[in-house]
Amino acid sequence: MFKTKLLVIALGAAFALPAMAEDAPASTSGFTASSNVTITSNYLARGMQQSGGGAAIQGGFDLSHSSGAYAGVWASSISWLSDTVPATASRASAEFDTYLGFGGEAGVVGYDVGYLRYNYPGTYTAGTISADTDELYTAVTYSIVTAKFSYSMSDLFGVVNSKGSTYMELNAEYAVGESGITLGAHVGKQAIANNSASDYSDYNISASKDFSGYSLGLTYSTTDVASTNGAGVGTGVVSLSHSF
Repeated sequence: MFKTKLLVIALGAAFALPAMAEDAPASTSGFTASSNVTITSNYLARGMQQSGGGAAIQGGFDLSHSSGAYAGVWASSISWLSDTVPATASRASAEFDTYLGFGGEAGVVGYDVGYLRYNYPGTYTAGTISADTDELYTAVTYSIVTAKFSYSMSDLFGVVNSKGSTYMELNAEYAVGESGITLGAHVGKQAIANNSASDYSDYNISASKDFSGYSLGLTYSTTDVASTNGAGVGTGVVSLSHSF
């Protein structure tokens, strides 16, 4: 319950902070603040269910500079830690991510480099490992296609001796004229350091429709691994997001 309250506070900040920024005089420093909130029927990350196949609430706050530098926080309700290990060994009901990076363009190519910290505050008894993870990432975009590479500087999501794990992904987004509809496709490859038997790929296709700041999304995602708890099975997701 305490972690759930923390998530509510974080989502409240996602609404409040941009309002504060809007009340300020027009900025000459080049900073821009924005926030977002999402309700989704199922929280998926790299093709794996994070909310036990159930709904999740999510939200974030971003601060960017005209130079290309940015930083942000993002939070979501989760259940996967309690789903995959005995509840007496590990409990975490929320994920809090913090990140910073730099992006820009070099000719017709866009680029993005940064650092991302996945935080899972909760209870971890002796013999269990925190799922907290540190990653570096770099991405290159050309036209509608983005290639991204992530490298784990720590054990990956609680997997023992998995420092150096990598995730490679290819994403495409196509805006359909002035309709407000965007079509997407994704393929990713998760490689677990020192445990290649656990490597897997994930795939998804998606469509979203913008409505004056709101976005309704539909996604179908699947993986090539049959996880014992069904986390990677093919599933459809419906989401509703609002940006401020």
